[in-house]
Amino acid sequence: MIRKAVFPAAGFGTRFLPATKASPKEMLPLVDMPLIQHGVEEAKAAGIRDMIIVTGRGKNAIEDHFDVSFELEALLEKKGNGDLLQQVRSVTDGADFFYVRQNLPLGLGHAVLRSVEIVGEEPFAVVLSDDVIDAPVPVLKQMIAASERHSAGVVLAIQKVPKDAVSKYGIIKGKKIGDRAYEVSDMVEKPRPEKAPSDLAIIGRYILPPSVFPALLATRPGAGGEIQLTDAIRSLIGKERVIGYEFEGVRYDAGTKLGFQMANIAFALKDPEIGPGLQAFLRKERFV
Repeated sequence: MIRKAVFPAAGFGTRFLPATKASPKEMLPLVDMPLIQHGVEEAKAAGIRDMIIVTGRGKNAIEDHFDVSFELEALLEKKGNGDLLQQVRSVTDGADFFYVRQNLPLGLGHAVLRSVEIVGEEPFAVVLSDDVIDAPVPVLKQMIAASERHSAGVVLAIQKVPKDAVSKYGIIKGKKIGDRAYEVSDMVEKPRPEKAPSDLAIIGRYILPPSVFPALLATRPGAGGEIQLTDAIRSLIGKERVIGYEFEGVRYDAGTKLGFQMANIAFALKDPEIGPGLQAFLRKERFV
């Protein structure tokens, strides 16, 4: 049973400057829901209750978002706006939120390591909110089921990418062991296309065992002085069963401007309130 999820959210969001100069990138809205809330809702739908958010300087808006707003709720209740009141309350319903600080930008591995005291000695999930995945079954739920089915300590969300894009990702080397599952024997961070062991890229969802924490402590900083989560996971191969799971769903890289806009359009088109109007606009039938 996975009860805890870690959300690294201490980055500066430089790709979205100047919008992120004073506002966290994780709070940029996809239609009417912040990026990080999409990840939280996915975790909740997978049965996870404890959300551990790794923040940094200037990220107070995240904590405020996942807190109770008594004044706002009282105002909505007074106005009789029950639908909006329920939407506001649903942000915090069904989950507890914990916060730790990553004071120095020392990489994804370091961000995960900062959560060790709260996670403790149990398996947990890691969610990168930049990767927004629209799936009929929440991706974390798919991965938890794969972990149980294959008795795996580590599950990596993977996706096939074009050969000319492998240098942007961590790429697994593995053997297919079942429907959508691959036994991972190695992984390479951002290889050149001719050196890539496959076209299966690691995407921002992980199921990890507590043994990843001592592995992170033993991992030497790489380029830029950062501690890479991939390096720590790689050191677990042979000690833990590591599988890659090719999830069902459509993934948007909302950490880039183009991917973020694509995600906004895709989610807006599915919205019953604004979807028809947006469709008409995209067909150039509407200009308002």
